[in-house]
Amino acid sequence: MTPGRSPSDRVGAVVRAERLVELFCPNLAAFGTITAVDADELSAVDRRLLDHCSHMTVTMERHHACRLDVRVVAEQKAAAGGNARYAREILLVRPDGRVVQYGIVRIDLAVVDDAIAVAIRRAAEPLGRILIEAGLLCDVQRVSLLRIDPGPHLGGIIAAVGPLSGRVAEILVGGQPAIELLEVVVPS
Repeated sequence: MTPGRSPSDRVGAVVRAERLVELFCPNLAAFGTITAVDADELSAVDRRLLDHCSHMTVTMERHHACRLDVRVVAEQKAAAGGNARYAREILLVRPDGRVVQYGIVRIDLAVVDDAIAVAIRRAAEPLGRILIEAGLLCDVQRVSLLRIDPGPHLGGIIAAVGPLSGRVAEILVGGQPAIELLEVVVPS
């Protein structure tokens, strides 16, 4: 799906990912090394999991043939109202507790109604499921694929070594930019 990227697209993808990482790990080297890649540089499985404009929750649940739960690693709560921003560092986990995805999400809560904002802050369900069940028209866009060599921060959270595959993306809610995502597949 993703065509070959120009050098500026690749740099932009890395910058977008690093801005999200810095919310929870100001020392980028401690997080790891992020490199933009083309789809043909990923394994067939990782390409299928990441190279699309759909919610990762749906894709990962289909791939793992089970409902996934969210586990919040860290969060930055925003004040209610205005241009309230909320961010969290998360893991998606299988019912057996196995981690299948790491992520960072930053959300402008001003673009969703109060009930959805409360559900998002509660963090009892993956974000994709909340948005889908609320019937929000969401458009996943600006998907860029990444390779991440984990440093001590990311490696310590997901207990993984070696290169990982991920993506950075944005979601429009009702036509308005609302959500920024960094999503990393954790190998089985």
